[in-house]
Amino acid sequence: MRPFLLRLRRPGVPARVLPRVLPWGLAGLFAVLYGCVAVNRHRRILTQAYDLGIFEQAVRAYAHGEAPVVLLKGPGYHLLGDHFHPLLATLAPLYRVFPSAVTLLLAQAVLMALAVVPLTRWASEVGGWRLGAAVGALTGVSWGIVEAAADDFHEIAFAVPLLAFAATALGRGRPVAAVLSAAPLVLVKEDLGLTVAVLGVLVFRRAPRGSGARALGFGTAVFGVAATALTMLVLLPMFNPQGGFDYWGQLGTGDAAGAPWSAVTRLGWPPLKWLLLGLAAATAGFLGLRSPLALLCLPTLGWRLLADNPHYWGVTYHYSAVLMLLLLAALVDALDRTGAFRPAEMPGVRATRRARRALVVAGLVAVVTLPVYPLREAVTPGAWDSSPRLVRTRDMLARIPDGDTVAASNRLAAQLAGRTTVGLVCRESAPQPLDDGVPYGPQWVAVDLADPSVHAPCAIADTVRMLDRYRQLGYGTVVDDGDLRLLRRP
Repeated sequence: MRPFLLRLRRPGVPARVLPRVLPWGLAGLFAVLYGCVAVNRHRRILTQAYDLGIFEQAVRAYAHGEAPVVLLKGPGYHLLGDHFHPLLATLAPLYRVFPSAVTLLLAQAVLMALAVVPLTRWASEVGGWRLGAAVGALTGVSWGIVEAAADDFHEIAFAVPLLAFAATALGRGRPVAAVLSAAPLVLVKEDLGLTVAVLGVLVFRRAPRGSGARALGFGTAVFGVAATALTMLVLLPMFNPQGGFDYWGQLGTGDAAGAPWSAVTRLGWPPLKWLLLGLAAATAGFLGLRSPLALLCLPTLGWRLLADNPHYWGVTYHYSAVLMLLLLAALVDALDRTGAFRPAEMPGVRATRRARRALVVAGLVAVVTLPVYPLREAVTPGAWDSSPRLVRTRDMLARIPDGDTVAASNRLAAQLAGRTTVGLVCRESAPQPLDDGVPYGPQWVAVDLADPSVHAPCAIADTVRMLDRYRQLGYGTVVDDGDLRLLRRP
């Protein structure tokens, strides 16, 4: 009896037609789902100044031919001194036509969904359209991508499709396409140059001695390392207001210099890091860890595990999006290496069971995580309601005219970034009265004291202190509705 996995390749009309339409069909479906969830969360005022507002101010500046100076990060803060992501400027023409945070959210949805295309195509080549559909669906519902697509906007939206095309091209034995797809990553975020370097090493190792591909791999590895060094040591400090790279301290470089073994022990402690590693391995069905493509995850996992920021260790936020497509590409590569889908070879029972078990594990991860992550909101009726408090909040913000200056709390600032000049209320310098007694400061102060995100980046105590300061200077109360406050400069 032919193994079940081989029967998945049975020829027919679907097998001839679906591989052509399936990748783009799945990508379109997930782009719509991501977009619906992200835009609805923005409508419900669940997005934040950190990070949607910050990126909107940057893209807004690019759209008007200006440097990405972002008030939400601080007065005069050049955003290329925070993270190096000049590729964001490619969104400027679109934002100039449609100047809204929704533009960024929809662009991110499309970029994230594009990762489905190369992985579905490759899986279809390996195991037929059914495997392609399975891998495409696993990519679309993967916990890291779903969380990132719903969590404001971030520059790694560009990295997700680029890495998907690069990893699949490398797995299919197309080194030039892999390098061309990976090279722009150095313009997405400073750490991704190391991922480019690892890809270059893999190209080098796979190529025959003396071949052009071997030289290409070596050059790519050098390029990735050099780009990372140039970005972190020269470009970021050049743009940064403090003249340095803000995140060196989070990597514990000082501790590592004093006690070299401390970095090793920090890789596996606290135990939350094992949840990240275990869930990542299960996403690849564990079998994917046998593929060399899994090595592409090492730079991202390395800096996350070494950092002393607890946000980097877990399975929330947007940090795992780039891992998803690499892990699933490794799974497809490992499935191909088992030979379980090759009709001409008649694979053994062990190979077939191994491949089937890997797909079951990856599928279980998707099933278990799907209700936990935000994609569930697309079919949750309560997520589409408008509470009375939401209506009151929107009415309060509507009182602020376009173009005015505002100091706001985190989530309210994200609503105002596209049409006002807004900074965080806790980051604003305390206004001082002028000779005529009129204070110099923002025209409006908008605060939601019930916003759970006011603890970071703005502690609630700082927000309350600034509210008292504005009142002392004569700012009048326009709205005082429970935890909602709106003050206006006299």
